[in-house]
Amino acid sequence: MQFGNGFKKNLVLFVAVTSVCLACFGQPALAESGQIVGWGSQVVGGDLSSGFVNVAAGELHSLGLKQDGSIVAWGANGFGQCNIPSPNSGFIAISAGFEHSLGLKQNGSIVAWGWNDYGQCNVPSPNSGFIAIAAGVMGAHSLGLKKDGSIVAWGDNGAGQCNIPSPNSGFIAIAAGGHHSLGLKQNGSIVAWGMNTEGQCNIPSPNTGFIAIAAGYCHSLGLKQDGSIVAWGWNNYGQCNIPSPNSGFIAIAAGRLHSLLLKQDGSIVALGDNGAGQCNIPSPNSGFIAIAGGRYHSLGLKQDGSIVAWGDKYEGQCNIPSPNSGFIAISTGEYHSLGLRQDGSIVAWGDNYNGQCNIPSPNSDFIAIAAGEAHSLGLRQFGIFIKIKTIVAWGGNGDGQCNIPSPNNNFIAIAAGWAHSLGLKQDGSIVAWGWNEYGQCNIPSPNTGFVAISAGDVHSLGLKQDGSIVAWGWNYCGQCNIPEPNSGFIAISAGYYHSLGLKQDGSIVAWGSNYDLNGKYTGQCNVPSPNSGFIAIAAGRWHSLGLKQDGSIVAWGWNDYGQCNIPSPNSGFIAIAASEYHSLAIKKVCQYKLTGDLNDDCRVGWEDVRIFTGQWLDSDGSANLDGFNGINLLDFALLADNWLIDCNIDPNNPACAPK
Repeated sequence: MQFGNGFKKNLVLFVAVTSVCLACFGQPALAESGQIVGWGSQVVGGDLSSGFVNVAAGELHSLGLKQDGSIVAWGANGFGQCNIPSPNSGFIAISAGFEHSLGLKQNGSIVAWGWNDYGQCNVPSPNSGFIAIAAGVMGAHSLGLKKDGSIVAWGDNGAGQCNIPSPNSGFIAIAAGGHHSLGLKQNGSIVAWGMNTEGQCNIPSPNTGFIAIAAGYCHSLGLKQDGSIVAWGWNNYGQCNIPSPNSGFIAIAAGRLHSLLLKQDGSIVALGDNGAGQCNIPSPNSGFIAIAGGRYHSLGLKQDGSIVAWGDKYEGQCNIPSPNSGFIAISTGEYHSLGLRQDGSIVAWGDNYNGQCNIPSPNSDFIAIAAGEAHSLGLRQFGIFIKIKTIVAWGGNGDGQCNIPSPNNNFIAIAAGWAHSLGLKQDGSIVAWGWNEYGQCNIPSPNTGFVAISAGDVHSLGLKQDGSIVAWGWNYCGQCNIPEPNSGFIAISAGYYHSLGLKQDGSIVAWGSNYDLNGKYTGQCNVPSPNSGFIAIAAGRWHSLGLKQDGSIVAWGWNDYGQCNIPSPNSGFIAIAASEYHSLAIKKVCQYKLTGDLNDDCRVGWEDVRIFTGQWLDSDGSANLDGFNGINLLDFALLADNWLIDCNIDPNNPACAPK
């Protein structure tokens, strides 16, 4: 098959989003709101507002260490670098590398996860007695500092970055750069080894009085006892130009091509590459106690335990803007996402190279959202007595996908495809604009009686009032061939090569291709059994999601990036969206603090017992209800005290204290 001009961004194709339709039957009520959870190639949704004691920034992902010893991870997750191994408890230190992560446990052992092609996650035996960790910034090696002052190194050693110079003793701190390593000795001197192409291992004289070290891609930093900083190595972006006065510094961090310096007064100084805004510290620049630098993003830990992130949000490494609450709808593009808040404002994150995350002002009065490959749509409603509904479009417009046809009014739903857009009118007709090489904008006649719309990459779906589906556009894999009987449908979702339809009886019908672009079997049309009880659907590029009536999500199809691995506990979800490499969902958050409610669904029941049992005798975790002595029978007794209390039904119960 010959591809047209619309495939000039060839074969990096957008996955159609779930359409937002105010009239869709069976969808979760818009009155419900919650927080966004994301998984797959991008992990987002972690609450960064409080409880953190340290931060770490990798290439395109981030880690935060909680006061309770658990780790929160967000950002790029293509190699599982954000999937913290269970039990997620008892950690005292973290380090984020290129595409792998390290966590140091209270018992002196190291846990490693993520990319492991060079063995950078294979902690050498004996895995004990460690007091510090460091993961390579750009390469694939790891360092561990032992209690006896010796360093253990493993992973890629192509530049000798794992060859610790003799004597391997007396070290008190470690740092892993791109392909070089640093060790700080007890006597205040620095030892450097590995790649030295840019002089990143040439410690300036006098090599004394150092109290901290940091390693970037090809540059190094050392903090002196007198509060001054020494920098050496590659300086093409000015990452080694310490500003004057060079004094009063208390911490240092090296990103890939930029440096972060923390002052005694709690302010941050940033220097070096700023192409993605990684040196633009958000205001107020005060109250910081820790810093971390990634490839194109930076992190700062505040005194109040909150994390501030800035720079490139391409892979979600800066997370959803806080607070992560009050969301009523979500939509995913190829590399960007949208969230609609209950107050009518839109939050956008991810790839912004076409301005698809720049919500036009005023950011208010929106009632629906849709994300395309590189453009975004918002449906706005205003007026007191007469409600006027218009569409706002922003981002990439190479094919006219942002040029809303006139008259721009009386719309009730929107949908965005690869480079075309759909709008559903109040009179039941559909308006389409943008790229039309495969007829994806040619609505079949009669153009009446529609109640819902969905835009795939290059095909479109419309749901009629009589429960039948109309499909048009590219039909190379039968994605427009609705199976018989074409009746009883209440919701639709269009992917790239496949389509989904939700029936009134709660079952899902899937049709089109079961393979990916390369002919690999992915199974996105094989709805798992039992095929019943569904209330919402979302078609990703090569995977599918179904939301059950009980608030759980079922996922099937391509899972190379974990986009089908629903985070635990799989409950309390009220909305879903699927993209190419990641998935999003809105989770209803309990507004009450109820002892024993471990899955935050406002009730204590068997699901909480299952979570409790899974953490039994662990050193820490959410099931440690009394806050000390680990998890034991005392905690189980606290859980049992509130057995079968449901704050959703009985919010006035004394056990249901407002959060």
